[in-house]
Amino acid sequence: MNEKNFEYLRNQVKYTGFGEGLDKELKEKMQQQTSNFTLNHEVLYGTDRAKATLSFKKSDQSEMYFFNSYKVDLQKDNSKESLEQTFYINRGSNITMKEAYNLMEGRAVNKELTNKEGQIYNSWVQMDFKETDTNGNFKLNQYHQNYGYDLEAALGKLPIKELETPKYKEDLMESLKKGNLQSATFLKDGKEVKQFIEVNPQFKTINVYNTNMKRIDNRESKGKKQKEGEKVSVKQDSKKRGTSIDSEEPDIPKEKKRTKKQSNSI
Repeated sequence: MNEKNFEYLRNQVKYTGFGEGLDKELKEKMQQQTSNFTLNHEVLYGTDRAKATLSFKKSDQSEMYFFNSYKVDLQKDNSKESLEQTFYINRGSNITMKEAYNLMEGRAVNKELTNKEGQIYNSWVQMDFKETDTNGNFKLNQYHQNYGYDLEAALGKLPIKELETPKYKEDLMESLKKGNLQSATFLKDGKEVKQFIEVNPQFKTINVYNTNMKRIDNRESKGKKQKEGEKVSVKQDSKKRGTSIDSEEPDIPKEKKRTKKQSNSI
């Protein structure tokens, strides 16, 4: 077994969000020198159960192994059916396990991606459950940096208390970039109200929910700013299709309709 290869794969697995619990099994599998093998990982997000199967393949020319992909099987507590998606491992910024869960929940994740020319660019990525690619994958819509979604500006339109403190503001934005459904304190009529927010890059805004996870109209969520005469207009920009490629509070899952179980890959 190649020790440097093991160290590299161990770190790759760790920083893709699977921790260090698979280290022993990873080494044992590599020592067996089979052409390919898988590792299993399971995690709970609230009442949702996500099972990941990590796939490794041995090089045809050497004893080196490669971490190629991981498949997530998401079983929601309120659904008898599961949702499956395979995420490929790239040399650049991999989609972590938690980000994969957030994507499968329908939320958007902000990533540094690399194009075919090796150039790095920033983009919001969001799963399209209505369309699959030739491999049966749910496609990912990309909203590039030139698309014009400004997270800080979108947040600035809302009366959120955390925005008044630089550190809290930074933490809030970083959590949203990971695709989390994040709690926030709204100032309404001199009172503090806890609500939940998520990014909506397609419409260049923020989705707001109450504690019962009921969507709140943006005009209502603006509170005092709306009363002072600020008008809200929501312009539906045409979708841009792209190439496929955590001190955070536990996410509160949103109910999303899934009509059937599908095996897909990004």
